Amino acid sequence: MTNHKTNKKVALLLTGGGARAAYQVGVLKAIAQQYPRNSKVPFQIICGTSAGAINGTAVACYASCFHLGVRKLEWVWKNFHTSHVYYSDYLRATYHLVRGFLSAFQADYANHKPVSLLDNKPLKILLNELLDLKRLDRNIMGGYLDSVSVTTSCYNSGDSITFFQSRDASEWQRSRRCGQRTLLGIHHLMASAAIPLVMPSVRINQHYYGDGSVNQLSPLSAPIHLGADKILIIGLEQPRKYDATQQLPHHPNLSTIAGHLLDSIFSDTLTADLERMERVNKTIRTLNEHQIQSELKPIQSLLINPSTNFNQLASEHFLALPMAVRTLLRTIGIKQHSDSSLASYLLFEKSFTRRLIELGYEDGIRQMDQIMALLTPEQS
Repeated sequence: MTNHKTNKKVALLLTGGGARAAYQVGVLKAIAQQYPRNSKVPFQIICGTSAGAINGTAVACYASCFHLGVRKLEWVWKNFHTSHVYYSDYLRATYHLVRGFLSAFQADYANHKPVSLLDNKPLKILLNELLDLKRLDRNIMGGYLDSVSVTTSCYNSGDSITFFQSRDASEWQRSRRCGQRTLLGIHHLMASAAIPLVMPSVRINQHYYGDGSVNQLSPLSAPIHLGADKILIIGLEQPRKYDATQQLPHHPNLSTIAGHLLDSIFSDTLTADLERMERVNKTIRTLNEHQIQSELKPIQSLLINPSTNFNQLASEHFLALPMAVRTLLRTIGIKQHSDSSLASYLLFEKSFTRRLIELGYEDGIRQMDQIMALLTPEQS
């Protein structure tokens, strides 16, 4: 009997983390090197949240040539400056803060400006210059890709909203989350990457949206609803060294608390969701052993997380930030050697992002056997 390859859909899931998302580019670079230069992306489904949504959509725009998409993405991250993402000079940074403060006293609530620490208009300009989102529809119609999604958080309802473009996937509605079919635009990416309080919210169809990691109780929901049988997850959770005897010499300050909150927003729910999926897989195996029919299907997954903590690296590259940004961070207690992780989310400077790409590439090569085992079609 001749073996043939089973048609199982593989999804790529990229989580959020601001400047830390440069790490994902390194892992993707390692994977791309395993394929011929003219190969399409090895993922039928691409899902992203926050900065991961931008990376994922960029790769999806070049789904017909995986190498080209990763190479273009790498070029952007290797040449990043803070001014490409948010205004970082004294004049405009101060103007944005003062305008946001004064708008709080306006009686006309409908004309209030969105409140945020930073003004990310440069990111919108950059995305409009670099991404041709019309390619998404052409790649889906051409069979290079099945679905691409961007997850946001709706401030009106508190729900996690996944906007997706797909060949045949249906919309879904679950508790505190749903999927809405649409033609993806730059405004969806800006909304997904709007870190709470740091970046302004984005208005879409009379609703206001922010970073997709907020209220995202089930990060695996999007790829599963879009039909994934296997999921490769490139996360950004930092390795932790828990020491029960460690004591803080003082109460945690504002910067430390802000860092902890961002770490929780961007990583904690993914771990819980993976544990939940493994319990479902175990239940399916038990049902199959007893020959009991079920509509559920097992989902294979592989999680790639950094082997190095980014906070120390951020301290080493902290002085690469523009003076105005360092001054702003200093007002909330963040200095070069602070224990807050907030700086690592905002450090869009090429000295830092290039190092993260190197780390991602090294981790990708180190785990390549596992990655290729997941991506290689199964024989039956």
